Parts: sequence; C-alpha cells; structure tokens
Amino acid sequence: MGTPEFAVESLRCLVEGGYNVVGVITMPDKPAGRGHKLQYSPVKQYALEQGLPLLQPEKLKDEAFLEALRAWKADLQIVVAFRMLPEVVWSMPRLGTFNLHASLLPQYRGAAPINWAVINGETETGITTFFLKHEIDTGEVIQQVRVPIAETDNVGVVHDKLMMLGGKLVVETVDAILNGAVHSIPQEKMAVEGELRPAPKIFKDTCRIDWNRPVKKIYDFVRGLSPYPAAWTELVQPDGSRLVLKIFETEKVMTPPDCPAGTLRTDGKTFLRIAAADGWVEIRALQLPGKKRLKTDELLRGFRLSDDFKVV
Repeated sequence: MGTPEFAVESLRCLVEGGYNVVGVITMPDKPAGRGHKLQYSPVKQYALEQGLPLLQPEKLKDEAFLEALRAWKADLQIVVAFRMLPEVVWSMPRLGTFNLHASLLPQYRGAAPINWAVINGETETGITTFFLKHEIDTGEVIQQVRVPIAETDNVGVVHDKLMMLGGKLVVETVDAILNGAVHSIPQEKMAVEGELRPAPKIFKDTCRIDWNRPVKKIYDFVRGLSPYPAAWTELVQPDGSRLVLKIFETEKVMTPPDCPAGTLRTDGKTFLRIAAADGWVEIRALQLPGKKRLKTDELLRGFRLSDDFKVV
C-alpha cells in the first residue's frame, strides 16, 4: 500500500525479487494541472506497467473494498507512504502488516519525518520497519538502518537516499518475517537521546521564513523544504506591493548585521543577502511567482532588485 515515488522503490524491489505480489493499493486518482485531468499516482503507474491487480479505495472501511482485499488472501501486507489504516485492514493478513517509516522511530512520528529531520539540523536519520498497531507510528520495531545527513543535504537528497535503502530494507524485513526470524522491540523500550520530536504534516504557513531566527536555523529550514514544498518569504517592493519569493538554496554568512532582520542587501547583479538575527543568509537559488527556479545571478539579470526592497 503506497502512493508517492518513495513507495515505488519498495514495490519494485519486491517485484524484481520474485515475491508474489497479489495486489497493490494506492490513493484514488487526483486532478492535476490547469485542465484538472485525473493523474495516476507513481505507485499506480508502476502497478499498471507490471500488470498487478490494483485497488484505489475512497474509504478504507468500505465493505466492497474489504471484500476485494480479503479475496486476495495476502499473507502479509506492506505499507509505504500511505494513510492510516483501520484495524480491520491491518489485522487481516495472518503474518500481519508492517510499515516502512522514514525516520529512526520513535523519533519523528508523523507525516513529514524527512523534512523535519533536516529542518531541525539533525546529522543522522534513517528508516524503520515496524508492525502496525492502533496508534500511528507506535508499533514494535522490526529493523532500522541509520543514514548520515550532510550539512549541505537538502530534503530531496535525503529522500532519495532513504528511498533506495528503504526498498532493500522492505525485502530484508519480508525475508525475516517469512523465516520466523523477527525479534521486534516495543518502541517504549528503545533508547532515545533527548525529547521525542514530532513530524507533523507541513502546510504553506509552516514554510514561511522567520528572519528573526539565527542564520543556522534559517539555513536548515530552507534545505529542509527544498526542493518541495519550498521555504518562502514576502518581498516588499519600494511601492509597498508584495511578491511571494520561494527560496531553495542558501549559504551562511556569519558577519553580525548592522541593520534589522529582514533587511536586504544586493549589488543588483551577482549577490543577494538578507539579515537574520546573528548574521546574513546569502540566497543562491530562488523563484518569483509564475517564473522558474533560478540562480541568484540569473534572476538579477532580468529582475531589478535593490537595497530599497525588504523581506517579511
């Protein structure tokens, strides 16, 4: 069960590994683009290419869906980047249901674990397989793989690392379950350094930059949202009008500012810096509304920017 590209790698590893995938469950098609044409999820696209049976339930407690699921007679269910399952679904297979989660549980339970690990400046994250139970992301841990986060990694880089390792871990977990070699561990018995950090769903307002924060916090915030959904700020023009400015890449400049946070400095040609609490954030890649993502010098060649602008 899965929907985005992250889940495709696990499905591909199972198919190419010769496992008997009796069916695939993914989200219903959603309208996308200007024409609102229904678009297949990456998981559906792969399932169709492989000729795999497919279900796309609107409601997971719908009796027609449950009957179709029972008819597959699956011994084991695997969940990767899907939604919360009711007990009637996760308790159905004789070997249970396990989930692949993109964090080192019990840290970063929630919908956006990769984003929040980078936003919080973590130097390590990982992937976890665990058996499902009632409370979300709290089941007994089967296996974990730790993955370093480089200071220059954005969420896209970390996502791809975890996606590839996740496919391998899913196969290893399936083998362990089939061979009766699983010794799962309750999460409350696992050693955790510091407080548990949540990973709630990210909304547009979550992505707004607070320029009153330290440079390092803003730097991590930007890379934790790049390339998607992208950190943003409002560019206030000299006439008072505002533009939403998406920011994808920055550098830290630890020179104390002599001006308020949000002050903009540029030569109008090659560089753009914005004052933060304890230094400057140099903008390296950004995007104006209706335009494509550009390097700063590329944008400045076509958009006149001066110190008369500021950001909020």
